[in-house]
Amino acid sequence: MLQNLRDKTTGWVATVIIGLMIIPFAFFGLDQYMVQRSDTTVANIKAPPTWWSSAPSFWPVSVLWRHEEVTVDEFRNRFEQVRQQRRAEQADAFDNEAFQSRETKLEVLDTLIDQQVQAMAAEQAGIVVSDAMVRNAIQQVPAFQLEGRFDPQRYQLALASQNQTPAQFEQIIRDSLQQSLVAAAVAGSNFVTTSELDRLIRLMGERRDATVLLVPPPEQAEPVSVTDEQVQAWYEAHAADYRAPETVTLEYFELTADSLPAPPVDEQALRERYEEQRSQMGEQEERLASHILVEVADDADEAAWDAAREEAAQLAERARTASTDFSALAAEHSDDPGSRNSGGDLGWVGRGMMPGEFEEALFGMEQGEVSEPVRTDFGWHVVQLREVRTGGEMASFEELRDTLALEQAEADREESFSEVAGQVVDAVLSDPNTLQTAAEVAGAEIRRLGPFSRESAQGLAAQPDILREAFSSTRIEDRTASDPIEVAPRHHVWIRVVEHTPESARPLEQVREEVVAAVRADLARKAAAERVEALVKRLEAGETLEALAEAETLPAPQAIPGIPRGAPLVAEGVSEAIFATRIDGEGGPGIGHEVLEDGRAVVFTVDKVVPGDTAEVPPEQREVLYQQLAQIGGAEDLQAMTARLRKQVEVEVVEENL
Repeated sequence: MLQNLRDKTTGWVATVIIGLMIIPFAFFGLDQYMVQRSDTTVANIKAPPTWWSSAPSFWPVSVLWRHEEVTVDEFRNRFEQVRQQRRAEQADAFDNEAFQSRETKLEVLDTLIDQQVQAMAAEQAGIVVSDAMVRNAIQQVPAFQLEGRFDPQRYQLALASQNQTPAQFEQIIRDSLQQSLVAAAVAGSNFVTTSELDRLIRLMGERRDATVLLVPPPEQAEPVSVTDEQVQAWYEAHAADYRAPETVTLEYFELTADSLPAPPVDEQALRERYEEQRSQMGEQEERLASHILVEVADDADEAAWDAAREEAAQLAERARTASTDFSALAAEHSDDPGSRNSGGDLGWVGRGMMPGEFEEALFGMEQGEVSEPVRTDFGWHVVQLREVRTGGEMASFEELRDTLALEQAEADREESFSEVAGQVVDAVLSDPNTLQTAAEVAGAEIRRLGPFSRESAQGLAAQPDILREAFSSTRIEDRTASDPIEVAPRHHVWIRVVEHTPESARPLEQVREEVVAAVRADLARKAAAERVEALVKRLEAGETLEALAEAETLPAPQAIPGIPRGAPLVAEGVSEAIFATRIDGEGGPGIGHEVLEDGRAVVFTVDKVVPGDTAEVPPEQREVLYQQLAQIGGAEDLQAMTARLRKQVEVEVVEENL
């Protein structure tokens, strides 16, 4: 039977069958069968091989393409970093629910894809990260430093706390540098020429002389009549302006530390507080110290440590002789660059400021004493104690009793508040569909707020955290009690939405007067625009502003010399219009106008333009401006390069994994 099977799977018939089977692979791509989508990926990036940059993406050539990915963990880590950054920037205005939107997730993912594409470009260009670059980057991390210097022991402990090996962390740093090298190189390569910088200074410092004629709104003997057709058309065209906002009605109760009864005074607790404070004052002792450091390299053997100790012991003997100046000895022999130039002076040292061995030796010495060599991670120290000062004497218990009683009452109230708040949280969790049980535990009264919208909220409802929670989908849909909302220290609020009205269109009958007023205002603006355009044409024909004002019975025009950019004039937009007006190349004034929202208008002439003086800008300010322009240009270059690179790759986003 096996022989029959073999005979039937060889020869031209089998060849035809296999050929027919290949056709689906040719149409749909072999990679669709070979590569399986993973739930750990949010984006797949495919790029042609480095040795064939123009390779097509269809099968079978597509199997030669490079494949990179953005994993779910990478995305979640970056998303959380961006969340914390925006929370710090926006403070109370940060809306976590809005941040969770699809648009924000895609925005964060897009930056990760850009970085991956830049890293692929760096790899294609043959750019590599050297071991020295990795080592330097690690040594610059503040968490791995002690007194401003890289500390191997801290490095090892920090990695161990994160369950990482040095090799794993070094690879993370290497990958990060690989991703950022191209971006940093491109962004840092931009430059600004002297002529470009001077041109910008002249534009920024430009001043203009202008003459301004204020044209009041056209006077109407009677209100402009508005037809039903105009009202209907305006209402339909501006429907978004006539919607009733979303509103909620809350029930809530508050818990504050001040509302809790103060516990009775405990004399024993007051005396314990007094003794604790007196002990702490004693621990505030500080010591004025100097030292000489005989440094030992990180990779030194015990023989080197012994030799350094011998040298330190000799220096200690010399320091103890009456004829030796310790500061001169330290200036000559100490290896500590931070204190050597000041004769080894460390200033006043308190507990916790120095490594353990150093501190133990210093606080065990008598004033004027010079220590034996003390070993730390940096080498051997010879320590001189120059002076001792203590925190001073405390007043008696009787003198401080009232103050201690107030402090103790505050501490007891704080403890009571934490205890009651915990009990309230438990009550909410056990019965989240009502506030009644939790309010009874807190001994608080349930009150009502609303209805109010996001814009009309006042008082307690206007607190950012309460407002955000009140309009959250969870509170609105489930009608459950919230977690405690801290509106101030030791002041918590619990809320529950009892009524909700979604945003809705207000009928025309309800807003008809608003629509009529809007139509009339629009007609007035159009009439003002027509009048101003007619005045501008007369100016262009050679008439002056003074003649126009006299002919039209308008207020006399006002000459405003030396207007700087952004100066507030009459109303918003007038200053911008003046600086956007071009002056006639033949030396005539520039003519412009601006119609204001209230129906007034401004007609003006730009009579003179004085460029900014480059000589008035000091060198340091020029340098700052140069750096800013170069950074802006570099960012634009990087954005353009990344956009070009994105066109050379294929990106597949797996949105369901976001």
